[in-house]
Amino acid sequence: MVQPYKHEPFTDFKNEENREAYLQGLKTVESYLGQDYDLLIAGERVSTEDKIVSINPSNKEEVIGRVSKANQELAEKAMQGAVEAFKTWRKVKPETRADVLFKAAAIIRRRKHEFSALLTKEAGKPWNEADADTAEAIDFLEYYARQILSIKDGVPVNSRPNEYNRYDYIPLGVGIIISPWNFPLAIMAGTTVAAIVAGNTVLLKPASTTPVVAAKFVEVMEEAGLPAGVLNFVPGSGAEVGDYLVDHKDTRFISFTGSRDVGLRINERASKLNDGQIWLKRVIAEMGGKDTIVVDKEADLELAAQSIVASAFGFSGQKCSACSRAVIVEDVYDQVLNRAVELTNELTAGNPEDQTHFMGPVIDQAAFDKIMSYVEIGKQEGKLMTGGEGDSSKGFFIKPTIFADLAADARLMQEEIFGPVVGFTKAKDFDHAIEIANNTEYGLTGAVITKNREHIQKAREDFHVGNLYFNRGCTGAIVGYQPFGGFNMSGTDSKAGGPDYIQLHMQAKTTSEMY
Repeated sequence: MVQPYKHEPFTDFKNEENREAYLQGLKTVESYLGQDYDLLIAGERVSTEDKIVSINPSNKEEVIGRVSKANQELAEKAMQGAVEAFKTWRKVKPETRADVLFKAAAIIRRRKHEFSALLTKEAGKPWNEADADTAEAIDFLEYYARQILSIKDGVPVNSRPNEYNRYDYIPLGVGIIISPWNFPLAIMAGTTVAAIVAGNTVLLKPASTTPVVAAKFVEVMEEAGLPAGVLNFVPGSGAEVGDYLVDHKDTRFISFTGSRDVGLRINERASKLNDGQIWLKRVIAEMGGKDTIVVDKEADLELAAQSIVASAFGFSGQKCSACSRAVIVEDVYDQVLNRAVELTNELTAGNPEDQTHFMGPVIDQAAFDKIMSYVEIGKQEGKLMTGGEGDSSKGFFIKPTIFADLAADARLMQEEIFGPVVGFTKAKDFDHAIEIANNTEYGLTGAVITKNREHIQKAREDFHVGNLYFNRGCTGAIVGYQPFGGFNMSGTDSKAGGPDYIQLHMQAKTTSEMY
């Protein structure tokens, strides 16, 4: 009997013991800063001269680690290792594959604060955000292990007298996992293990800004008993290694999380037939958002302001689900805007190792420059209410920023900024607010703050996003509770942490036996 799934609880840092445990986690991470990490190719550790140097975005002087960088030749070796390993891994019992995930979850749970502290150091995550990231990684391991056990015997189909019909799921083959830096443990682990537990073998190419946490996760999977060649670790440049693997004739599927532009490029390349390729490659993509919180005139206005601020500025707005647009019905616009500004002015930004800071840095110089350029655009398009300042002298810090009185078609209301910037715009009434909410090319998350039951029903039907929340913020989907994925340019709506995610990494086979 499979134990029922329950999500990993978040840590209460008001508890002194938990605070001490986190500080100890930081000390553990500090004890191995600056180390070198190898590639893992067909079970062999490979060191290269060319390294990806991971730095602390709060303190540019601090090197987190140096990770060996794969090239095309090493990527080819990894591909051959994965092709070979697939021959045996695909026949390993689902129960055995699930056990690897359960063990990996137990290892990470024991080292929870260490992993979270590494996220604070490498990704600039404040304590609560890092803790949620680690909890979500554990959730993915536990949830997908249970999912494979629930579908291991296939799905019932009808049989006639003298025949026996079966409908089973079998793995696809070799997959390329291209994971993002903003959830460098949770999404990286989730996308990797979903593919693996389904019986596939994978090449993992993590984001170049956060490769150390991925290297540590690969060590956990080895410790959990994953056979050689099932998980190959090949960080490297997207242009050199990423394109090569996406184009490869032996690649059966690509699981990608990242920007719209890169996602479109992968989708286009994956659609081309390469010499020796005998299948249509499957693409699983999660590509970003431009997410809106709509506030009705019949709403709890304090809840509205709190939800906007938490969703816009948690992890410095570096979530594809972050609120970057607040659309407020004009009757309550000024009240919500002014309260959001007050709440924002209470937030502190600084090195997230200090628990008192609500916000840490943005990820790197390129992100800092891009976000600050949008601040300049915002000054032309609307009214700067608070924030708008950045300092990249020591780390990449940007103050939480609110622009008001933006037109619905302003660049700040249309383009993904991926930083702590939120735009406010007025709507004439609720219908108009939903119309504005839908006027982007994205469709990932959204939220509606209202006490009006008819308006809730209207939003359910007409607000076109994959994850819609009522009377709460638009971030923080929990595995198994709010399966996550969006419409339109937000990707393939693959619903990570949902009941049919594993099947995206499998294909159905019908067998029929006559008696």
